[in-house]
Amino acid sequence: MSGKFSTPGWAASSNIYEVNIRQYTPEGTLQAFARHLPRLQQMGVEILWFMPLTPVSLEKRQGSLGSYYACSDYTSLNPDYGTNEDFLQLVNQAHELGMKVLVDIVANHTGYDHVWTKEHPEFYKKNEEGEFFDSHGWVDVIDLDYDNEEVHTAMVDVMKFWVQEFDVDGFRCDMAHLVPLEFWQSARTELDTIKPLFWLAETEDASYHEVFDASFTWNFLHLVEDMYRGNKFIPDLLQMIDDYAANFPADAYRLYFITNHDENSHSGSEYERLGNAVRAIWILCATSLNSIPLMYSGQEIPNKRRLLFFEKDPIDWSGQCMLADFYKTLYDLRKRNSALAAGDQNNQMVLVETTLEGKNILAYLRTNHKDSVLVLLNLSHSSMIKFKLTNLVETGRYRSVWSGLELEIDEDTQFELQAWEYLVYEKQD
Repeated sequence: MSGKFSTPGWAASSNIYEVNIRQYTPEGTLQAFARHLPRLQQMGVEILWFMPLTPVSLEKRQGSLGSYYACSDYTSLNPDYGTNEDFLQLVNQAHELGMKVLVDIVANHTGYDHVWTKEHPEFYKKNEEGEFFDSHGWVDVIDLDYDNEEVHTAMVDVMKFWVQEFDVDGFRCDMAHLVPLEFWQSARTELDTIKPLFWLAETEDASYHEVFDASFTWNFLHLVEDMYRGNKFIPDLLQMIDDYAANFPADAYRLYFITNHDENSHSGSEYERLGNAVRAIWILCATSLNSIPLMYSGQEIPNKRRLLFFEKDPIDWSGQCMLADFYKTLYDLRKRNSALAAGDQNNQMVLVETTLEGKNILAYLRTNHKDSVLVLLNLSHSSMIKFKLTNLVETGRYRSVWSGLELEIDEDTQFELQAWEYLVYEKQD
């Protein structure tokens, strides 16, 4: 990335898998999740993001188990999940399988009975009555006060704890833009002296890329949901792609996703929001410029229901993971084809015009003139759409990444796609 920080080399062609320990297994423990590691590695998962592993506050707790993001102690593990030794063993096992580990850092707020409320009440913002409060209307958390430099020091120590005790490989930083950028600059400066770390910000504030390697693409998700509902169209998507390119650094990694813990529990599963468009939109996530694609726990089954957020509600793994091969195919493509790597300014996303003049069909070439991937997406509810490519700059022999069949593609090649169908080809010569 630009500036004084460097993104770890292992991240560029990688992917992230969000782990919800509470709901992952009936046991809801780190040990029980660890049994899934070989399966995830075989599917091609490379970076594990663990939702907060810290204990949950009791005061003003929502539901019986409360929010993962209402922490009562930054440097303890939730006893429901297991012990420090359990997590250390899990990290070591992940590393042995070639995977990296991110932990969720909730730096803006804590729960009401966090240990700091007793030990360091001066760490918190106070209202006119001198009481702790949250400025965003969240009922179970209270804001830390970053005007107090001691908070900066204490939070850096928290992050050091997770690196030094468990050898984690980076952080997903919750609501990163609510914490001053200056804090993140000093934190990364200090933490990166321990080991190269990957920094993922939950934000769409481009200025935070002065520190962070990657940021979320909420606006993309909401736009494609609008497309599925028929309220937005391909020109709107292309405008967003242009806006991202114009407003974010050229080497900024962007986290693309169709679901995560927030969306699943509060807005509905990806099938409620995107229906039969799920695969086409996820291909867009995996092949967009500078993308790091995200999967959420159970997406590979696929889990089609909302998981309760404040209660125990385990994922049902009793059947086969029907989409595992779909995701593995895309992960393998990203690993072997350099044109899809994030952060490489030689990599381009070139729009390909069709005989339909952009209506319903999105066609683009990901290329660095050494490797190339051609993506054809029917982003509409219309079926039996026939078209040709009118300005494909790299004609020649291509291979389908799913069927393995090869064909010569030029301006005379006709394609037909059904509603929300897709084709992905890798250039062979």
